[in-house]
Amino acid sequence: MISPCPPPPEPPAPPPKAPAPQAPILPPPPLPPHLPDLALPPPSSSLEAPVPPPPPLPPPPTAPGVAPPHVYGLEKSRLLKEALEKAGPVPRGREDVKRLLKLHKDRFRSDLRWILFCAELPSLIQEGPQCGLVALWMAGTLLVPPSGIPLERLVQMAMERGYTAQGEMFSVADMGRLAQEALGCQAELLCGGLGGPNRDHVLRHLVTGHPLLIPYDEDFNHEPCQRRGCKAHWAVSAGVLLGVQHVPGLSYAEDPDLPGLFHPAPGMPHQPPSLPEEGSPGAVYLLSKQGKSWHYQLWDYDQVRDSNLQLTDFSPTRAADGRECTGLGAAEGKSLELPSDHCVSCIVQHRAKHKSNSSVTTDDRTAHSEPAFTPDGSLSPYPTWH
Repeated sequence: MISPCPPPPEPPAPPPKAPAPQAPILPPPPLPPHLPDLALPPPSSSLEAPVPPPPPLPPPPTAPGVAPPHVYGLEKSRLLKEALEKAGPVPRGREDVKRLLKLHKDRFRSDLRWILFCAELPSLIQEGPQCGLVALWMAGTLLVPPSGIPLERLVQMAMERGYTAQGEMFSVADMGRLAQEALGCQAELLCGGLGGPNRDHVLRHLVTGHPLLIPYDEDFNHEPCQRRGCKAHWAVSAGVLLGVQHVPGLSYAEDPDLPGLFHPAPGMPHQPPSLPEEGSPGAVYLLSKQGKSWHYQLWDYDQVRDSNLQLTDFSPTRAADGRECTGLGAAEGKSLELPSDHCVSCIVQHRAKHKSNSSVTTDDRTAHSEPAFTPDGSLSPYPTWH
C-alpha cells in the first residue's frame, strides 16, 4: 500500500519585531485667558439696514497741459459747480478755435483764402453783473502776463474809484481809466463805431495779437444782436479771421485739417496781409470770449459793428430794480483801446465831436476828465505794427 505523504513542515514563525519609536505626544498649550473673538460676525438679518454703497470714484485727472477755466465765485455757487461738472473737459485754446472753425466752415466764402490770427485767452466765468470787469481781466492776461490782475482787485479798484456800484461798467471812459490804473497801459477811446476809419485800425490791432474789449447787445446764444442797449454786454476779442484773395509770401502755413486756412508760421516774420475791403461781406470774423461761457465765439465783424453802434438806451428792467448805477450816459458807437506799452503812463484819450453820426478824434495826453459813456465801444492795447 502506498501511504499519503505527510504535509510539509510549517516554517518557523519570525521573531517579534521591536516597536518603532514614536514622537512623544504633548498636550495642547492652554488658551490665553482673554482670546479675542476672531470669528466672522453673524450674517445680518433682514431687519437690519442695508450697507450703504461705496462713495463714487473721483473724476479722472485733467489731461496734461489742459487747465480748467477759472470760475470766479465757484466756491460759493452751487449752480456754477454743477454747470462746470456737466460741461466735461475744457479744450485748449487752439483746439477750441479749430473746433469752432470746423463747426462753421460752411459760412466761409469758398472764393477766399482765410488767415487766422489768434492770441491765447483764458476763460473766466462771471458771477453777477461783472461782464466788463471779467472781459478786462481776460485782456489783462495778455498785457500783464502770465495771469494779469486778480478780478477781486479790479472789482475793488472800480468800487473805490466810483466807476461801479454793483460790478457793472457802463462807462467806456471809466473802463479806460481803470485799465490804465490797474494794468499800467495806455487807453485810447475810439468814437464813431467799429466801421469807417476805425475799421482798419482795429483789424491791424488784432493782427498784432492785442485784445479788444467790445460792448454789444447780447442775444440768447451770446452773439451780437440789436436791442438798443437793453441787453448790453462786454466781450473781449483777441483774434481775427481774414478772408483774402492771396496769401502773402511763404511765412504762412496751411492748416493740415482745414484746407484753405492759413496760420502765421511760427518763428518766422510774416508780411501783413492786405485787409479786406469794408464793403466785402462775410470776409472778416472776430474770435471773442465773454463771461458766460468758456468757449470761443465766432462773430461776423459787421454784425458786431452794427450791435455796437446802436447802444443808446438803458434796460427798463434794470432801471426799475432799485439798484444804484454809476457812469450812465449816451454815446453810441464808442470804442476804447488799451496800448500794451507799459513804459508810457499817460492816458491817450480821444474825444469825439459828434456830427451826423460821425466823429473826429484828437489826442489829449494831459487831460484826465472826459464825458461818461454807455458800454458801446471797444477796449484793447494800442497796436504796434510790425
